[in-house]
Amino acid sequence: MSNVAFQVMWNRLISVVEEQAQALVRTAFSTSVREAGDLSAGVYNADGLMLAQAVTGTPGHVNAMADAVAHFIRRIGRENIQEGDVYITNDPWEGTGHLHDITVVTPSFHNGHHAGFFACTAHVVDIGGRGFGADAASVYEEGIYIPIMKFADRGKVDETLIRLLRGNVREPDQLIGDIYALATCNEIGHRRLTEMMDEFGLGDLTGIGDFILENSRRATLERIAALPRETATGAMRIDGFDRPIDLKVRLEIAEDRISCDFAGTSGVDKKGINVPMVYTKAYACYALKCAIAPEIPNNAASLAPFEVTAPVDSIVNAVHPAPVALRHIIGHMIPDAVYDALDKILPATVPAEGAGCLCNFQVSLRPAAGHQGRRSEVLTFNSGGAGARPTVDGLNATAFPSGVMTMPIEATEHTGPVIIWRKELRPDSGGAGQYRGGLGQYMEVGATAGHEFDFSAMFDRVDHPARGRQGGQGGAPTAIAQDDGTAMQGKGKQFVPEGRRVMLALPGGAGYGPASARDPALVKRDLARGYISATSARDDYGLSEDEIAAVLAAVSKGETV
Repeated sequence: MSNVAFQVMWNRLISVVEEQAQALVRTAFSTSVREAGDLSAGVYNADGLMLAQAVTGTPGHVNAMADAVAHFIRRIGRENIQEGDVYITNDPWEGTGHLHDITVVTPSFHNGHHAGFFACTAHVVDIGGRGFGADAASVYEEGIYIPIMKFADRGKVDETLIRLLRGNVREPDQLIGDIYALATCNEIGHRRLTEMMDEFGLGDLTGIGDFILENSRRATLERIAALPRETATGAMRIDGFDRPIDLKVRLEIAEDRISCDFAGTSGVDKKGINVPMVYTKAYACYALKCAIAPEIPNNAASLAPFEVTAPVDSIVNAVHPAPVALRHIIGHMIPDAVYDALDKILPATVPAEGAGCLCNFQVSLRPAAGHQGRRSEVLTFNSGGAGARPTVDGLNATAFPSGVMTMPIEATEHTGPVIIWRKELRPDSGGAGQYRGGLGQYMEVGATAGHEFDFSAMFDRVDHPARGRQGGQGGAPTAIAQDDGTAMQGKGKQFVPEGRRVMLALPGGAGYGPASARDPALVKRDLARGYISATSARDDYGLSEDEIAAVLAAVSKGETV
């Protein structure tokens, strides 16, 4: 078969897995999947090697899931893989890093022959235990564990498993609905794959799989071979739970691979912010691919030249039974640590530091004393600012590296008696620079009358805001408190009484290059849009009082600046 035909089939496979992912978005029960896109989907050959991933989804999910299918094959056993089967797990070390992610794998058969697998992952709103947060001291407290097992055996669903899950979680309808949505989206991928195989007369995926993997491997190795053979170190300090965490990395570029070694990184934490190695690898690889080979499709072969190691029992290689519920908080900081090293080898390539981890929180609502109402769990995803890039400003309120979307207020309030009183960009939060950092957000969160709630905070950058690059200034830190001034912590479950609100100032991304080099026209534009204050325009960027007055006058008249 010609290379042109193989290229057409490769593109078709990508469209197949994207339809698979969109089916999950449309059918999922949890708002984290429907609204934020916290999911992944992919197709694999019969050996468990990822051939294509959906565009929709997060790198932490899909890059971790790239290693997961091999675990399913090993645990289930090839002799037990049957048509109509559906497999499931939320094992943090053989899935995608914590118990709140359900991974479902489905073997795909064509004309009675096992052709490959479809896999997908989604974050569920509740998996039991203490709830989604950093408060547990071991993984046993964080929720119910589902070992790799059959959810359906030759088309028959395991009803005992369903009853066990329903009996151990706060939101049973959402959880079971999400599991069926995961299984269904794999089935849709399977249907589209078999249609493609019939159309092109394929008996298996060997030919197209070899074409994809060989071309991806060669293209990635060519990019690596063109880089300087150098070694550099990077480091960053972040908040941690109750003590700072140090991330350290040694980056080495060889002719045919790039290695990242996290020796020297802080040890396992006593609270649930630890990271299984599979998740560390996922985000370290993602950071390198973004910088070096962004347009090469993500699959087993394009990921293989990136080698990631870390000492066992470091916070980025936590082993069972370490608590790992908020593994994303540390995991999402890994790209910035890697970029601190890569910037020394490839200047003017990587962005300044950004907010890093998602600015998530979960609200556990219940009726206050003397009131009637309902209990509910509300999880919402939000973002700080992204770091400025070498030639352009950072993105406002945009998640990097996770890539998930900020959840709309309406969708959040629909899931329970929660009220988002305020949600707007935070002026002056982006670090000043030749290219400005992206802005964070202001949020105010409360509950409807008669309700109190526990607020599970999942924030960082409180004490260690994003650092600028090449002379750029740092981003604004995270701030959190109740509306009466009561101090709150950046992580952990905290009680909020009836009538009180949580006031959030989410962090900004850092700037790139000296602020003195910024185009004055861009400074005036930012002032007109409210991205920066008159004080920042004057003190950080050197705009004169007359220039500031002229911009503000034009804005008051509705004129374009």
